[in-house]
Amino acid sequence: MAYDDAGRTAPPETSSGVPAAVLENVFDDPAHGEPGRDRIAVHVIWEFVLLAGLVTMAWLLWREDADALRGGALKALLVDVAALGLLTLAAGLSLRAGAVNLAIGPVALAAALHFAEQGDRGTREALLPALAVAAAAGLALALAVVVLHVPGWAASLAGAAGVIVHLEQRTGPVTVQGDYDPSRSALYFFVGFAAIAVLGGLFAAMKPVRRMIGRFRPVADPARRRGAVAATVTALALAGATVLAMLGGVLIAANGDGEVAPGTGLDWTVLAVGTVMLAGTSAYGRRGGIFGTLFAVCLVVVFLAWTVPYGWTVSRWALGGTVLGAGLLVTRLVETFGRPRPAPAGETAPIRPTRDGALSGGWTMTPPPEPADAWPSVLPVRQDDSPVQAWEAPRWDSEPRRWDADEC
Repeated sequence: MAYDDAGRTAPPETSSGVPAAVLENVFDDPAHGEPGRDRIAVHVIWEFVLLAGLVTMAWLLWREDADALRGGALKALLVDVAALGLLTLAAGLSLRAGAVNLAIGPVALAAALHFAEQGDRGTREALLPALAVAAAAGLALALAVVVLHVPGWAASLAGAAGVIVHLEQRTGPVTVQGDYDPSRSALYFFVGFAAIAVLGGLFAAMKPVRRMIGRFRPVADPARRRGAVAATVTALALAGATVLAMLGGVLIAANGDGEVAPGTGLDWTVLAVGTVMLAGTSAYGRRGGIFGTLFAVCLVVVFLAWTVPYGWTVSRWALGGTVLGAGLLVTRLVETFGRPRPAPAGETAPIRPTRDGALSGGWTMTPPPEPADAWPSVLPVRQDDSPVQAWEAPRWDSEPRRWDADEC
């Protein structure tokens, strides 16, 4: 007797048509997603393109103004790379978590104005209050996103509006009061940014880390909650992005021309988000490269330095919109060629017993000991294999016929 229970005869299939035991090897939520690992080749190829563009732009700058790449000018250039790099890291961290933080630009500008006003009290005295406020604001934003489970761009845009209200209270440029010169530590700032960008990319390229960071990325109904792990990682990413934006704003003020002009700060947001997308980070989250952020930030800063000898004034809005448009094309490339390679037609992926891992609660998932058709039969097995005619069975001769025509 067979039981109509698919869970005993075969692994349950998910909405993608792939057995859950297969998806458990790749995803923390076996009910969704594509089987297989993300392909990294598209990021490697694109990063070579970025490197070629950076080398070309640096050569053009050297040919036009060699002094821009030596001495104090080079140190100021390295600090500019670190400042924009911190904003780009903030955008990339929140973007890869699937909840982009659009408030990083206003936060950076607010931090720059604060440091310009309070810098004469000392670097530490000006930095610590800004750090505390940024951390608190980041946590508040994170709670709004993960508790209400709303899109990060919408919640952060609301937060950006609140910061802009504060910025609009300024009526004119603010002169930097302190005497802190970040160019004295330019090499340390640049190496620190480069190390965080590259090591973070390498770390996020690991399959468990990559899928953990991108768990907030929707795969079915965007309004469905993605679990406690996704909420925790996204909250940390939003809070960390806000702190990184604040540090970037301090470097922008300290390395500027002496004044910080008030504004909305959204131009810095567009430039940072566009740069990280140009680097190869997907606008949908999760996917990203290794060296792309470092190359893209250096390319943008060197381009701005290259326009100085010509006397050009490049708006951050124009530059940010350009790199953002190019980043949208890169996102399409990454999502098209970076997704798992589809299995050949008619080929079924092997099913292996695996552990779901600590990301989903730490339970060990094991397949059933044996399918239903292997269960022992409850009926006796006939030893004589010779065929028996049903109408010639002895019981038909020994038993009386209950429906005899003569008796009717």
